[in-house]
Amino acid sequence: MVDLRSQYDTIKNEIDTAIQEVINSSSFINGPAVKEFARDLEQYLDIKHVIPCANGTDALQVALMALDLQPGDEVITSSFTFIATVEVIALLGLTPVLIDVEADSYNLDPKLMEQAITPKTKAIIPVHLFGQSANMEEIMRIADKYKLAVVEDTCQAIGANYTFSNGNRVKTGTIGDIGCTSFFPSKNLGAYGDGGALFTNNDHLAEIIRSIVNHGMKVRYYHDRIGVNSRLDTIQAAILKVKLKYLDDYSGERNKAAAFYNTAFKDSDKLQTPVTSSFTDHVFHQYTMVTRNIDRAGLQQFLKEKDIPAMIYYPVPLHKQKAFDRSNYKSVELPVTDQLAATVISLPMQTELDDEQLRYITEAVLEYCQQ
Repeated sequence: MVDLRSQYDTIKNEIDTAIQEVINSSSFINGPAVKEFARDLEQYLDIKHVIPCANGTDALQVALMALDLQPGDEVITSSFTFIATVEVIALLGLTPVLIDVEADSYNLDPKLMEQAITPKTKAIIPVHLFGQSANMEEIMRIADKYKLAVVEDTCQAIGANYTFSNGNRVKTGTIGDIGCTSFFPSKNLGAYGDGGALFTNNDHLAEIIRSIVNHGMKVRYYHDRIGVNSRLDTIQAAILKVKLKYLDDYSGERNKAAAFYNTAFKDSDKLQTPVTSSFTDHVFHQYTMVTRNIDRAGLQQFLKEKDIPAMIYYPVPLHKQKAFDRSNYKSVELPVTDQLAATVISLPMQTELDDEQLRYITEAVLEYCQQ
């Protein structure tokens, strides 16, 4: 699905030099590269504070901890996402309230949000799924109306732009109270191990977040709150500092591959290609289609036999996962989410795909669809 080795080969000298510099300095924890990468990412995102951490899941958990939510408080989010988004809500004793998504964007449906709000609702986590932004202008309008915090899960959409109705254009992850991202190796901006970060323009929240990720400390050995140990490794920061320079190029290459797929499949009545919402661009962390009147498992197996990986993100929505049975989600009805879980399939999406590979993939998909 992602050819990380070929991508590394194109920037090998820069990466090797960056890693060697960390080893030479022996500043393996909170070394200079961590602060330098954070400053570079602040500039790229045009945001006041970037606080690196150990992984994207920690970023989401720390964001909720920083908001000082209490057990039983409700957090609205999507069921059609990776479990980390909801996992951290449950781990903190909060109550996940799962609502449906839009059939075209796969993102949280703002029209369903207000009816899910109760006196216990304290926060919303919109997930910018597969590489494009949720409808943040409408989500922020609702959040402001009910005085709710907004934590953006932009683990799959770093680098995507959101355009407000007044023309203002900003990066995903910089609109809500806190943005969270992952630097898992397969992400658009991926490390060579785990990593994550939180973003905010709020000085007070930034101070709290910095304390939480460092055992609740501001001053060494003086613990103001219960925190966690969640640090971005210096070697990973050095790698990310190099790769950040190429993030927009990577997004451009992913868009070229997506355009190739879109053109190849545009006349097929068996495939619904991804729809990009009018208010956002798409960085195509995944290229995810909806299959129609074909055997999805059969297509996946057919592609596997031709050495083409294809993945199902996500086969079981979170409201049907065994881990959440205790929360009485069996009675929750999310028809769009259920339909997407039963029909979506994702094709290889990476910066190194060339036309020959794309032709091979698309011809195989169409061959199966025409059977």
